[in-house]
This record gives sequence, C-alpha cells and structure tokens, in this order.
Amino acid sequence: MYVVGSSFFWTMVVYYFFFRVPGREITWKDFVNNYLAKGMVDRLEVVNKRFVRVIFVSGKSPHEWQYVWFNIGSVDTFERNLETVQQDLGIEVENRLPVVYSTESDGSFLLSLLPTILIIGSLLYTLRRGPAGLGRAGRGMGGLFSVGETTAKVLKDEIDVKFKDVAGCEEAKLEIMEFVNFLKNPKQYEDLGAKIPKGAILTGPPGTGKTLLAKATAGEANVPFITVNGSEFLEMFVGVGPARVRDLFSLARKNAPCILFIDEIDAVGRKRGRGNFGGQSEQENTLNQLLVEMDGFNTTTNVVILAGTNRPDILDPALMRPGRFDRQIYIGPPDIKGRASIFKVHLRPLKLDTILNKDNLARKLASLTPGFSGADIANVCNEAALIAARHLSDAINQKHFEQAIERVIGGLEKKTQVLQPEEKKTVAYHEAGHAVAGWFLEHADPLLKVSIIPRGKGLGYAQYLPKEQYLYTKEQLLDRMCMTLGGRVSEQIFFGRITTGAQDDLKKVTQSAYAQIVQFGMNEKVGQISFDLPRQGDMVLEKPYSEATARLIDEEVRSLINTAYDRTLTLLTEKKAEVEKVALRLLEKEVLDKSDMLDLLGPRPFAEKSTYEEFVEGTGSLDEDTSLPEGLKDWNKDREKEKEETTDEQVARQITGGMPF
Repeated sequence: MYVVGSSFFWTMVVYYFFFRVPGREITWKDFVNNYLAKGMVDRLEVVNKRFVRVIFVSGKSPHEWQYVWFNIGSVDTFERNLETVQQDLGIEVENRLPVVYSTESDGSFLLSLLPTILIIGSLLYTLRRGPAGLGRAGRGMGGLFSVGETTAKVLKDEIDVKFKDVAGCEEAKLEIMEFVNFLKNPKQYEDLGAKIPKGAILTGPPGTGKTLLAKATAGEANVPFITVNGSEFLEMFVGVGPARVRDLFSLARKNAPCILFIDEIDAVGRKRGRGNFGGQSEQENTLNQLLVEMDGFNTTTNVVILAGTNRPDILDPALMRPGRFDRQIYIGPPDIKGRASIFKVHLRPLKLDTILNKDNLARKLASLTPGFSGADIANVCNEAALIAARHLSDAINQKHFEQAIERVIGGLEKKTQVLQPEEKKTVAYHEAGHAVAGWFLEHADPLLKVSIIPRGKGLGYAQYLPKEQYLYTKEQLLDRMCMTLGGRVSEQIFFGRITTGAQDDLKKVTQSAYAQIVQFGMNEKVGQISFDLPRQGDMVLEKPYSEATARLIDEEVRSLINTAYDRTLTLLTEKKAEVEKVALRLLEKEVLDKSDMLDLLGPRPFAEKSTYEEFVEGTGSLDEDTSLPEGLKDWNKDREKEKEETTDEQVARQITGGMPF
C-alpha cells in the first residue's frame, strides 16, 4: 500500500507539470495596462472564485501562452474594480468584457486526501503482512494481531553453561538437580509413583546467580530452554498479557520436555487486590491467566517451570502455593568458601602472573571480599584485567586484584581532585579517628587499608575485613557504631567543630540503632517486639505501631546513639596521641596499610583472623563441597546398581536422587 500511495503522489505531480493548460500569472496592474487597455481581451473566466483567466481575442495573443491569469481576493471586489476600470477607460456598456464563472478540479482535493490514504494503506499493510516475532509460520493472524504472540526465546543448542560453571551455590544446585534427573529419566519417577514438582522459584539478592543457575539446569538436562522476562507480558494494549501467557505455555508444550524460565516474575506476579487503577487491572488479568495455565500442567507434560525474582515478598500467595511453584530455592550471597569457588571459575580465562597459584589466589581474594555476590566477583576479575591492560602489563598480578577490589568497594580514585590544606587535614583526622577507634574496640572489624585520596563520592576511604558471621550481639553492634562515629568524634576533639563529612557515618549509625530497637528487640523499654523497617523507596502510609510507641522508639534511638558517641569520645580522648600519629602519617603518605598501623600503634590487643585458613578453621574441608552434585550427574550409571537395592531407606534415597531427607 505504501507503493500505491507513492505512485498516486507522483502521478499527481506528473499531471500537474505536463498536462495542465499552459498559462502565465500576472498582476491586476499588468492586466489593466497591458491587455485590457489595448483591447486584447475577449472574455474573463472566474475559476473556483479564486483566480481569473484572461482569454485573448483570436490572433492577438502577445506571446506563446494561451492565456494569462491573476488571483482575486473576492468576487465582489473583483467585479467592482473591473466595472470602475472599464468606466475610466471609456468602454461602452455594450462593449464591456463578459465574465464567466466556472469550477475546475486542480487536484487539491485529491492531494488533501493523500495523508488519509497513506494512513489507511499503512494499516492494511500491517494487517496483511506475515507473522512477526518468533518466525513460526502460520501462528496467529500476524501483523497487528501478532502482539498477542509470546516474545519468549527458545534456546536449544546455544546453551553451553553447565553446573561446573556455577559456583558458590552448591545447596541450590543440589535442590535443582532433581529437576534435571526428572527431565532425563521421567520413567524412573513414574514407576515409583512419585510426582515431580511442577516448578521452583529462585529467590535471592541481585547478582547471586539465579538466571545463570537456571541456564545451567537447561544445559545440564540437554533440553530446550525457553526464557522470557516478566515485563514482556505487560503492554499498552488490553488483553495482550493474557494472550502472550497462553501462547507461551502452548509453545512450552510443543517443545516438551523443556525448561520454562520466567525471569523477574515480580513484574507480573504482584499481589492482587491493591486497586484497579491504570495498568493494574491488566497486570491482574495477566496473573490470573498465568495461574490458570500453571494449573493446566500435569506431571506427564514434562515441562518444568522456573522463575527468578529478588522480591518474593510482593508475590501473590496463589502463585506460591504447592501445585504451581512447589519449591522456593533461596540463593543467598556466597560464604567465604563459595567466593573462593567463584573466583576459581572467573580466574580460568585470565592470564595470570606465573608466580601466582590460582587456588591460593582465589582463597586470598575470597578473604578480602566479604559480602560480595557472584556478580561483584566477576566485576573484580574483569576490573583487574582492565587495570593490567591500562598499565601495559603482560599478565595480571596480585596488586591488580587488590586495586580492583578497592575500585569496586570505594569507587574510582580521584588523584586530580584538589583539596584545600585545611580540608585535607580534616579528612586525615577523620579517617584516623575511624582507624584508631576500630583498632582498640574488640568487636570492630580489622583494618586493612586507610586512605585520604578521594574515591567515588567520598573524600576518604577505609577498607576493613568483616568477620564471616550471621549472629551479632548487642556488644558487637555497639562496637561497630562506636567505630563508625570515630570520625565525627575525632573532628570534635581536634578542631572543636564538626563538618559534613560524617553524613554517611551518621546514616549508618541511625539505621543500626533503629534496627536494634525496632527489629531485633534489643531494648528493654520497647520490649521483645519486631517491626519491619520500610525499605528505601517504599511508601509508608501507616506505621504498624502507635504514636506513643513511635515516640518511645525515637527516644531510645537517640539515647543509644548518644551512649555510643560518649563511649567513643572517652576512648579517643585517651588515645589522642595515637590518633594524631596516624593523622600525621596519613598527611605524609596519603595511604596506610596494616603494617603502617602496626608500626604506629603496635599489635592490636584482640585476636583477629586474617587468612583464608583461619576463617574456615573448624568448618571441614578448605574447598566447597562439590562431590555430591558430581555424583548426581552419574544418575544413569547408578540406576542399574540401585535396582538391586530393596530396603525402604535405599528406595527413599533413589527418589530423592541420593539427597538426605
């Protein structure tokens, strides 16, 4: 239709330039002086009430034009002017020019219809074109109606990720391996009367490897992997979401056995009943269709549904019930052994210095990166390679990895940022206060490095080595608060004034104090109660406690912070000489490491762990236990042997894939 519209346009152009009657435009003055006064005009034709065509007396045309024409404002004005001119020229009434009125088509009407024709043509072209999206011929009506087709991607031979490429989540791999065994050997389950769970939802913080684990599951099972994002179900057209859900599950049935992975399912699986404003009702309709389709699956379909989200708390309960997502597999941040395993995976393709041992390097880096997720670790390895390339190094050494960790934690080093001498001195004493307070507090984290070179948004930077622990006492949390307040207290002691540099410290202390009182029940007056603190960005319409309780909480938070401040003030007043030593050395060297602190302050009065071996002491093997997943991969080999076993315990072990109850 675009071609038809274009041809029509050019046809009108050709008609206008080549087939119109030739003529020349003149002015009213030219008409009167050059034609009317000389008696050359035979008659006048008023065309469309817009212009006048001057027809010459036969044989008196002064040039090659058959006629001339001029525009008029209105017919009445033209008639009055013509009558006046002829009267002035002395033309008798019976000899005056006849005026003829006519209507002609100049193509303007058709040209005005051209935009409408083009719009209609584009719609017809959209409706008539072939199916779009996945390229599956004959599916749907195509064109405009193809928006109801799923945008999911079917990956069959492209997945080369295996469980060996996923580290740091061995427990999650054990749990998800049962789906692999079912897809490989469904009859083994059916013979025993077992039913495979229909689906599992992978939850956990961002960057912990949920999507990677789902891909590894598909790669390990050697089945098609259908992936779609939850946001792709929500479009501006009403009914598109449910239609895409139906099409997605139809596609999954055609490719069975397969794994269907819905990433970021919270986009479509939010709790219902929060009002039907705007797109909310469309989202609920899409969720309802998803619930219906998941109920339609049975154990013989051989389709396993996996989903990933980092916000399971907002999902609808109907979506989480057994029969839909039977299992919730939590993938949390890796512990120190898991981080070492992840580092080993990401160190494989890197060109390391020949003096470095990959296993020892992975353990060393794991001890320096507490709290890092798998994505953070991948970023550290990539940053180390970039730093090595930036310095034109032939290989990556340990110093490059340490710089990369600092880059990820503190941000890019800003050596060109100019600080005034007074500001630099304030930053030095601020960071020295943190360092000395942490050095002489038992439960504070060991200091690795302190610097007054600006990084990221901050003017100073300190790197600590937190302990690998999950439970904290009141005393430990109080020591951490005191260490955080060390910078503000140091400014007060040495300068008698405070600056804005402690804003981030005060924010952390306030969050810790509220958590102790509101969540952890660590205050005697508030009592053994726990309320959820609002997360950043959440809208809190009503607090779950009364105004009196809120007032009491605020008073206790202020009291706790004041207690920590007074304790820190007492400590740093006693250690004023040590703080000054560290500050002066910082002004001299700008960066201090642990050896400098030992030289200035002596050995720390409390025992601390600093090596990988010390951190994992008493927890079994130094490496993450990966033997069980490897054994489960040999499921087919073990089946023949397990057929001869008849005890209840052995049958139970066979059902669970060798995993204990």
